[in-house]
Amino acid sequence: MSSSMVTARSGDANFPSRLRAESPRYGEKIIKALLATAAAISVVTTISIVISLLGPSISFFQDPAVTLREFFTGTQWAPSLANPSFGVLPIVVGTLMVVSFALIVAIPLGILLSIYLSEYAPKRVRKVVKPLLEVLEGLPTVAIGLFTFFWLMPTIVKLTPFLPWAGPFSIGVAGIAVGLVIIPLVSSVSDDAMRSVPRGLREGAYALGASKFEVSLKVVLPAAISGIIAAIVLGASRAVGETMVVMLVAGAGNPNLSFDPTKGIQTMTAFIGGRATGDIATGTLDYNTIFAVGSLLFFMTLAMNILAVKLVKRYREVYD
Repeated sequence: MSSSMVTARSGDANFPSRLRAESPRYGEKIIKALLATAAAISVVTTISIVISLLGPSISFFQDPAVTLREFFTGTQWAPSLANPSFGVLPIVVGTLMVVSFALIVAIPLGILLSIYLSEYAPKRVRKVVKPLLEVLEGLPTVAIGLFTFFWLMPTIVKLTPFLPWAGPFSIGVAGIAVGLVIIPLVSSVSDDAMRSVPRGLREGAYALGASKFEVSLKVVLPAAISGIIAAIVLGASRAVGETMVVMLVAGAGNPNLSFDPTKGIQTMTAFIGGRATGDIATGTLDYNTIFAVGSLLFFMTLAMNILAVKLVKRYREVYD
């Protein structure tokens, strides 16, 4: 029987059952179930994190000693003193400074590296560099923090004696170190976005006489902009949550409001990492400050991701 006859009669009720399409295989059903389970676990985990943060955070804001106005606009953060102050602004500024310096380092270097890997690198080079970048993404940040504290920080101080270095800690150097941490993430995701750009766009530009540099900068980069934005937001989210580098390099005990990159400033993650050591009595106001700062950090990251989704939808290119 020809294939056309099989196709024509496959919908016939009298068609032999042995020639009909079989039901989905059990292996496919198991894979679908595993994928659905993984998605459900991620949702449940996120909900659990929110619940664990909200309980102590609500208790924190219900305390008579705390006001929303002081928490969000106060410039003194000293929750453990006899006369405590709960102005979270200094550690929020410290966190944003780390993210800003990290993105200043990671965005240009990461995108340039992704352009090289996507458009210029020979296959043998790409086979070495791409896996290396993915390995660097998993490098322990405590090792990067020690490298920065014992080598990078003294080197930068020696090269810039005209700057008013005031001690062993620096929020600017911490931001540079965090930028080095997120470069592999930004470059890897951006490279994937650039390589997904259809080959026809490149060939059309070459046919019009464009050089390789012009194609990379004026065709591939704009076409992959949504993926690049996603890479930058992922890097920023990683920078916001970085703990060990900022604790070692920026200092964990200096919550003073300052915009001087040569001085040490406490960040939100450094505060959480420094205080959540088990030495604080559970349920106290000092204990609840950890969860209040954690909740603020969570919603800051959530806001960044919502903004990223909107930007990606706005600038996304759809190809047939």
